[in-house]
Formats: sequence, structure tokens, C-alpha cells
Amino acid sequence: MQGFGYLTTGVVAIILLAAFKESIIKNTQNLDYVWRILIGFGCIPALVAVYFRLTIPETPRFVLDVENNINKAERDVANVFNENRNHLQSEDDANEAVVSNPAIAKGSLSDFCSYFSKWQNFKILFGTSMAWFALDVAFYGIGLNNSFILSSVNFSSVEGDNFNTCWNAAIGQIIIVLLGAIPGYWVTVFTIERLGRIRIQIIGFAMSFILFCILGFAYQPIKDHSVALFIFLFAATQFFQNFGPNSTTFIIPGEIFPTRYRSTSHGIAAGSGKLGAIIAQVGFSQLKDRGGTNAFIPQLLQIFALFMLVGIAVTFLIPETKGKTLEELSNEEASSHPINSLYEEK
Repeated sequence: MQGFGYLTTGVVAIILLAAFKESIIKNTQNLDYVWRILIGFGCIPALVAVYFRLTIPETPRFVLDVENNINKAERDVANVFNENRNHLQSEDDANEAVVSNPAIAKGSLSDFCSYFSKWQNFKILFGTSMAWFALDVAFYGIGLNNSFILSSVNFSSVEGDNFNTCWNAAIGQIIIVLLGAIPGYWVTVFTIERLGRIRIQIIGFAMSFILFCILGFAYQPIKDHSVALFIFLFAATQFFQNFGPNSTTFIIPGEIFPTRYRSTSHGIAAGSGKLGAIIAQVGFSQLKDRGGTNAFIPQLLQIFALFMLVGIAVTFLIPETKGKTLEELSNEEASSHPINSLYEEK
């Protein structure tokens, strides 16, 4: 749904610009209202997500592995299968009477360090984190700076006309999302269980590397020859980032780590990505005008291509998750895990 979020951003921007057109033309400072309202709209889906996250139950696997409550986990599994479990405790009792299994490894700093001190486990955390970092350097480097890139090829820039510059930038955002981001996400949705996560990630990184090289090294000829060709290639990078690592980098960490450390490890990987986004934004803003207005953008695209190579390299550290159990992916013995006996009873 992230692609539809990008599309909604462009649509809301167009609506707000149309609503404030007269006031913006009279006083450019009124663009500030458009920006603030646009940012404010971002709170709405976030609040909806928070509501649903607070109201959905934890999984039986989390209850067993993290809360270490066998009774509650058994009842939750029974509820999944819609069975009448009258002999089980009531929900309130089950929450209070914690029946634990001492054989289950409990999450702790020492156990975390012990688990990830093994290369077979650490390489996965390193691989997922570096892949996300490499992706976000390029993804946010161009995603947060679409307007600069579009104006550099004279798509959105209208000299002395702030309203039309913003309007064209919003239209450009919608075009790129419709051509690249949304199709890329949904090709992933329909192919991820056939192609697998790792193959899609490598395809996405490899094609993004090729496209960034074309845009970076042939920037001026493409710009002079055809703005439409530039927009097409630019949208293609969006397609292969989303039919690729911008989908898989947050799917794989949600599957590949033990339950007791899944959110922590996913957070480390995601944090690495946001670090890449910060570096990209700071670097882009500092370097883009080196040598003149937007003069360094071709070199930045070449740098993004280099990070795509890094993404390809670290992807080989990550095992495929398609069709595997959580215990297999966590380097744990599947047959000995208590959750499996609960499901087998059903």
C-alpha cells in the first residue's frame, strides 16, 4: 500500500494547491499553509494504523516465545481454529496465571549477544541492515528530491512562477508513482511466492544499478534529447526499487529472525535504512548544486548506482525465506519448538 500512499500525497497536494491558488499567486508565503496541511494529513493514516495495532491480538508464537505463557498460547491457537476449549482457563485467568516452559529461551541482552555472536546469525542481521541502508541511500536520495531532479530537466521548473513550479512537481510525482512505484509494488505482491524474496531483491538492485548508471553517465544527452525519455527511465528506477528491495528489505527481517528478537532485529535493519535516508538527504542537499544549480545531480545518480552494487553484494549473505518455517529461518530446531505441538494437536 506504500505506493498508494505516495499517490495520495500527490493528489492531496494538487487539491490543496488548487484550493489555495489565488492566495498563493497573491502572496507566495501562503505556500506554507499548503505544506503544513499536507504534512498534517499524514497523521490520519498513522493514527488509523496505531488504532488497529493496539486492538489486534499478539500471535500465539509471541505469547509462547516472549511472554512464555503456555496456557494463553494454547487458548490462542484454539481460537485460531475456532474450537471450543471449555476446559481451558478464562482469558482473564490465563493472563494472570502464567504457565511457563523453562526450555524456551528467554529474550535477554546476554542471549541476544550470544545468538548474534555466531556468524550464521550475525551475517543475516548485517546483510538485512546493509541491504536496507544501501537501498534507502538511493530510494530517499531521489524520492525526497523528485522536484529538484524534475526541475533539472526542465519538467517542473517555471521561472518566476512558484505556483506552477509546485503544481508541475506534484503532477510529476503522480506520473512517476503511477508508472513506477505502484506497478512495482504489485508485481512483487503477485510474484514473491513464485520468485522468492532473494531473487526479487537481486533483480531490483541489479536493474536499479543499470538504470542509475544510464541516468548518471548519459544524463546530459538524455536531458537534451528527450525529457520524456528521462522521465521514463526515472520511473523505471522506481519500478525496480519497488519490484525489488523496497519491498523485500522490510519483508525479510519480519520473517528471518527468532520471535524473541524479531522486532529488535527488524528495528536495527529499519534504523540502518533510515540512517541511509538521512545521509542521502544531507548529502543530496549539500552536493546537488556543486559546480552550479543542480550541476552535481549526474554524479549523485552515479553514487546511487554504487550503493546498488553494495546491496547486491550483501544480499548473498541472506538466506531465502520462501517456504521455510520460522524455526528453520531462526536456526532453531523446528520439531522441538512447543508451538508446533500446539498446532499438531489441532
